[in-house]
Amino acid sequence: MKLQPRDAVGFLTRPDPRVPGILIYGADAMRVAERRAKLVAAHTGPNADSEMRLTRMPGADLRRDAAAALDAIKAVGFFPGPRALVIDEATDAATDALKAALAEWAEGDALIVATAGQLTPGSKLRKLFEGDKRAYCLAVYDDPPGRDEIEAMLRAEGLTGLPTEAMRDLVALAQSIEPGDFRQTVTRIALYKLDDPQPLTPEEIAMLAPQSAEAEIDDILNAIADGRIADLAPILARLAAQGAQPVSILIGAARHFRVLHALVSDPRGPAQAIGALRPPVFGPRRDRLLRQAQAWSVDRVELALRDITATDLALRSSTRAPTRALAERALIRLARLARRG
Repeated sequence: MKLQPRDAVGFLTRPDPRVPGILIYGADAMRVAERRAKLVAAHTGPNADSEMRLTRMPGADLRRDAAAALDAIKAVGFFPGPRALVIDEATDAATDALKAALAEWAEGDALIVATAGQLTPGSKLRKLFEGDKRAYCLAVYDDPPGRDEIEAMLRAEGLTGLPTEAMRDLVALAQSIEPGDFRQTVTRIALYKLDDPQPLTPEEIAMLAPQSAEAEIDDILNAIADGRIADLAPILARLAAQGAQPVSILIGAARHFRVLHALVSDPRGPAQAIGALRPPVFGPRRDRLLRQAQAWSVDRVELALRDITATDLALRSSTRAPTRALAERALIRLARLARRG
């Protein structure tokens, strides 16, 4: 049977002893492993490994020894208690062996927990568990973690009682990066805040969050939008030394000003509109964008976008003018627009 995501939390934390097995599959191997670990711990308890009530085997072993799974679920251990058989990286080649084990399973036998990567609807292994009236099949989707999942991650790392602003930024961060990167970020935050009694701040989240490739030109974009003309030349020189191309800077500027346009043109006002941005923004970047949007008008943002587009076309044309000079002059014009007020 298919186990719906809304019902999965209950089963993973309180597994039904009448269920013979479950297939957990999905593209995100870390998420699959987390659900497997939670289920096994809930079913067998904390000492299953030391008491030899937990058996692990690669899915490839079932191709060579089809009876291995059946033998493992029927084996009686020296220590009493619930047992589990974990089969990692199962493929369609393991279908026949698992079909025989599910058919022979009786209450009291080891729980079968099979994991797999992404499986198509035509997968024999997936069809086996979906078609079995007693077993479960759980698909783990590569969606951003929701607030409940984020709070569970934080509790597991010992982070509780976060301020509203910090929780808001963590939810926004989870929407903008890969789930695996987000989990690593939560672990990094937990290590950073170890033995620190002060509450987590949005600034700390921004500092510890993964930096995207576009972050390298954030300084120049903020200098432009803030009207800091004197800062443009040194930042441009640093970017040129790092190999940044003028076209890349113009592309980043166009993206930045389109975001500003969305904020300043929204009838609800920038403070309300910023919460609807996708991907979401958080931390100091959110505050800077909001401050910039309150300083720019719709007319000036549209004028800036036209100038950016014209400069971008000139850079991509066969002009013999120095591209860096063209880009620098355009950026200075944009910064002057910010100072018009």
